[in-house]
Amino acid sequence: MSTPARPGAKTTPSVIHEGLPTQLPDIDPDETTDWLDSFDAMVSERGRARARYVMLRLLERARETNVGVPALRSTDYINTIPPEREPWFPGDEDIERRIRAFIRWNAAVMVSDANRPGLEVGGHIATYQSAASLYEVGFNHFFRGKDHPGGGDQIYIQGHGSPGIYARAFLEGRLDEQQLLRFRQEVQHGVGKGLSSYPHPRLMPEFWEFPTVSMGLTGINSIYQARFNRYLQNRGIKDTSDQQVWAFLGDGEMAEPESLGAIRVAAREELDNLTWVINCNLQQLDGPVLGNGKIIQELESNFRGAGWNVIKVIWGREWDDLLARDVDGVLVNQMNKTPDGAFQTYSTEDGAYNREHFFGADPRLRAMVEHMSDRQIEKLPRGGHDYRKVYAAFDAAAKHTGQPTVILAHTVKGWTIEALEGKNATHQMKKLKKADLMKFRDRLHLPMSDRDIDEAYDATGTAPFFHPGPNSPEIEYMMERRRQLGGSVPKRVIRAKPLVLPGAAMYDELKQGSGKNKIATTMATVRLLKDWMKDPNIGDRIVPIAPDEYRTFGMDSMFPSAKVYNPAGQLYEAVDRKLLLSYKESAQGQMLHEGISEAGAMASATAAGSTYSTHGEHMIPFYIFYSMFGFQRTGDSIWAMADQLARGFLIGATAGRTTLTGEGLQHADGHSPLLAATNPAVVHYDPAFAYEIAHIFESGLNRMYGSTEEHPHGEDVIFYLTVYNEPVSQPKEPEDVDVAGILKGLHKVSTGEGSGPRVRLLASGVGYPWIEEAATLLREEWGVAADLWSVTSWNELARNATEAEHWNLLHPGETPRTAFVADRLGESSGPVVAVSDYMRAVPLQIARWVPGDYRVLGADGFGFADTRPAARRFFHIDAQSVVVQALQALADAGEIDRSLVEKAFTQYRIDDPTAVADVKQEGGDA
Repeated sequence: MSTPARPGAKTTPSVIHEGLPTQLPDIDPDETTDWLDSFDAMVSERGRARARYVMLRLLERARETNVGVPALRSTDYINTIPPEREPWFPGDEDIERRIRAFIRWNAAVMVSDANRPGLEVGGHIATYQSAASLYEVGFNHFFRGKDHPGGGDQIYIQGHGSPGIYARAFLEGRLDEQQLLRFRQEVQHGVGKGLSSYPHPRLMPEFWEFPTVSMGLTGINSIYQARFNRYLQNRGIKDTSDQQVWAFLGDGEMAEPESLGAIRVAAREELDNLTWVINCNLQQLDGPVLGNGKIIQELESNFRGAGWNVIKVIWGREWDDLLARDVDGVLVNQMNKTPDGAFQTYSTEDGAYNREHFFGADPRLRAMVEHMSDRQIEKLPRGGHDYRKVYAAFDAAAKHTGQPTVILAHTVKGWTIEALEGKNATHQMKKLKKADLMKFRDRLHLPMSDRDIDEAYDATGTAPFFHPGPNSPEIEYMMERRRQLGGSVPKRVIRAKPLVLPGAAMYDELKQGSGKNKIATTMATVRLLKDWMKDPNIGDRIVPIAPDEYRTFGMDSMFPSAKVYNPAGQLYEAVDRKLLLSYKESAQGQMLHEGISEAGAMASATAAGSTYSTHGEHMIPFYIFYSMFGFQRTGDSIWAMADQLARGFLIGATAGRTTLTGEGLQHADGHSPLLAATNPAVVHYDPAFAYEIAHIFESGLNRMYGSTEEHPHGEDVIFYLTVYNEPVSQPKEPEDVDVAGILKGLHKVSTGEGSGPRVRLLASGVGYPWIEEAATLLREEWGVAADLWSVTSWNELARNATEAEHWNLLHPGETPRTAFVADRLGESSGPVVAVSDYMRAVPLQIARWVPGDYRVLGADGFGFADTRPAARRFFHIDAQSVVVQALQALADAGEIDRSLVEKAFTQYRIDDPTAVADVKQEGGDA
């Protein structure tokens, strides 16, 4: 029954279309009633078939007359699978109900205990309570473990549901009571002795497989994981045909753009190895997801429109009889038009309230439940809590072919805990009082006395955990189910065989330099990639990934040989088929061309980079992206990649703030190295020379895919290189090259000649030619000698220095360690001037450890479109600006007269970009 409007207020009829309430007022209710009455009469006199035809003709005419009427993409608000099509349930429902009760109890007690006075570390109780049946159907009947002959499934657990997964692992004997008591206490009892808050593989590398609590990333990552499984199959790397990807998400989480952003990819590639289970408890963190609408209907429309198979599990079996009595469709109509906010209220009210407000709207509805008591009406369950309904949905999803499946399961947040059920504040409720625990125990029918709870609560502030014993029927049952399905999940194992990595000869070409030609470091990187792909041992393990920019990076030459991956092959003649470098797609293609989707590319890189653990096969992702559209746009995804312990190469091509001539502000990257520095797993390099690239990539392969005593399975790091599209002369590698310095972040390239004043010039990446030119100007025009240093990594230098200080803090009685940058620069003298194509904060990372006067130039501010010379003059990072800064440092030190600084400033006009308006540039395109 609708709520009466206040006097004078406008009213809107209860019209909900595909989950969305109408925003159109009824300006003529009498006319609306006439139309509805006419339609009712037609149905009564001419039948439903005639009514359907007339409705379709009206929709057709509406479109002809430009009246916008959306397509119908949602079905009635009832279960997709009718009772007569439900499969036989193969389990023991009584035992499984008791198992769920044990897990529910232990999960809630664990979180409540973690919030006792003096600890209060947080946690979430309500999410798992709403989803327990969804998970348990999977654990007992569907989720295949690593020992399954097919290889096991990949299961993405909803982050806030982690307590329930720990509680199940406790019953299985994988975790002990002490670990449950140390939930969210990961160091105070000893590193690794507690349990992480959410699924974090880096924190619990033998337990969790996928990090999921960064909301929205589960959806896109699971899609690209399922896609990569097919990629491995089609390329002949591994048979993944018997592996499923299951992803658990929340209905509130679906508001994140990443959640729905890639669902068309799953449908387009017919990923029937993917099932999403969306726990639709109708609540987000602070209130309803769609109070005025219907989130299940809205999601159904989204997924059906994208081409997914949709299964709705809305009502429990107790509703079947009522729906069978609904010959007039009045109950279904009431279900269709009741908004989520009302259903949330019904879940918290008693049977009398529900009888009056839900069934009382129509005499036929009221008569339908006359035989039921208020208590029976109150206990009418949502479908997501009915084991048989959920099993039917999972079974149908597992057997469906040709489409991915989404299961939309209607639940109540905090289900079975009366203090929490359906409340808006449920998400923030962390602690259960003694009375709440008593009621919870009674609801679950646990064999636990009041005295047991009293004693534990008085001693610890919470209730005791419950375990029926390893030989109890429940534990034997659940363990046998897991044995049949291939072992416990979640579980992370490493079974990948070591790769035979290329020898030193692989890198000889890059070390020879470019002779008279000029080559951009992007091109040098791509050249090495091509050589890797020809290697007999690792060639087929390379996974090139790009978001619609292969041609930008000069990689179109790989199309004819490596081909672009497409599971359908190439069903058309390419427009450039007569060209040597024509675009070619293949089901066995090696290149992942993700379209304009950096998020999708990152998801592919994560799937490929963690295959050594998910599939027991080493794959080497090589994700090359445009400027700042890696760390700037998908930093959260890169963090998730690190948390998943994935490895691989991220290549920020066309990097820097001033190299992307003409592209403008959003393409001008001045800060990605700083963003990379915040991720402990990312090893960033900004090389200037091809020979540096050779050593860095060789180091990356060895560290991530080689084996050492300290890291027998390789290091869990990600190599990130920033390379440039500006062609420069590539010198031959010196015979006495300092390889260790290159890998640690700094090596000396040349020593300045002369006996006059001296400076030391440092640069990274594309900035090295600036200090090279500056050294010439200083020597020839100002009589100053300059030592030149190539900084391959500001980040690694800073990391090394902070690690040395941290070691000293923890070892006060031992000889202090010193920073590498301090040791190397301490071997020479003179002011230090550092420059890069990034903002000053990048080189300033090492300021604390640079001996002597340290001056930094950088491209601070916003980018813009112009030539490289003009941009560098504007930011004061070109050779002439370096000269003026070096002279100023010498003047401040009293080594030269200050008038020379003024003379240089006037001569070079470093404050005037128009001074370089006639300077030509090479390779100006992006």
